[in-house]
Amino acid sequence: MPIIQCDFNPSLPFKNGHFNTVYRALFMKDEVNYTRKRVTTWDNDFIDLDFSTVNSKYLAVLIHGLEGSSQSNYMVSTTNKLNQTGIDVVCMNLRGCSGEDNLLLETYHSGKTDDVEFIINHLTSNYNYESIVIVGFSLGGNLTLKYLGEYDTIPENVKGGVTVSVPVDLTTSQAELTKIKNKLYMTEFLRTMKLKLLEKANKFPEFKLNRDLLFKATKFRHLEKQYTVPVFGFKDSEDYWEKASSKPYISKIKHSTLLINSLDDSFLSPECYPYKEAENLQNFYLMTPKYGGHVGFAQSFNNNENIWVENQILNFIQQHLFLNL
Repeated sequence: MPIIQCDFNPSLPFKNGHFNTVYRALFMKDEVNYTRKRVTTWDNDFIDLDFSTVNSKYLAVLIHGLEGSSQSNYMVSTTNKLNQTGIDVVCMNLRGCSGEDNLLLETYHSGKTDDVEFIINHLTSNYNYESIVIVGFSLGGNLTLKYLGEYDTIPENVKGGVTVSVPVDLTTSQAELTKIKNKLYMTEFLRTMKLKLLEKANKFPEFKLNRDLLFKATKFRHLEKQYTVPVFGFKDSEDYWEKASSKPYISKIKHSTLLINSLDDSFLSPECYPYKEAENLQNFYLMTPKYGGHVGFAQSFNNNENIWVENQILNFIQQHLFLNL
């Protein structure tokens, strides 16, 4: 029964999930010096990889969440923590998220694991790392879990994954995001996504974007109807949510993998806490702290102390994946 008990007990204001979520995004600002390497994809596009290395034989591949990047605070703080412990890091910027629009009309979506497979294969073919772990946050965590359960030909030096704040059931988690409690988050997500779709429409005249409907959009469904569904070949939003969700793939994961979802994460539905899977599987571990928000996990106003989730990531890597570290 790999359900891991945890002792995360933050100070009073950080016991509010919304406060914790917003605090990390706005007030925790770490820095890291990346070296960028652009990889040309099989479909003549590119994916930007940002490396931060310490001359290690171990590598962590970090994947960010919706509309994030290698510069997202949780990506930077995790990179620094892993570097300090002797682990090289490469942050995978999903298509269109590296600060420069990608070349194709297609960018990324919650279940687009072919890009993850491509990058993992690129890394194993071009670098001599003894062991690799994939660390995914939110949407990036969904990609990580789905990849680990979906593909049978995962390279031998990929040892497993660690995922944080993951909407493993997209059908119900998107319904949570449409509620009043998440209005500010939804507004910000849609703001950046709308701008990107406008840019795509300008670059690709054949992409018939209804700008009036775009500006009126208040839900992911509204953007999916115009972009994700037709561009990626889904029948409708329901078909996309079902096929992109990682939850059906968890039972197929063969590598040691950890999921950390806080119970006060306002993005997540009850279906996003896969207790049954964790109880029935020997290599899938679940941690559900009472507090933490969505990719928050701050515990005080002293930011030097706000490394609880980074420590959980590192501990799992040391205990279950990189045993000789």
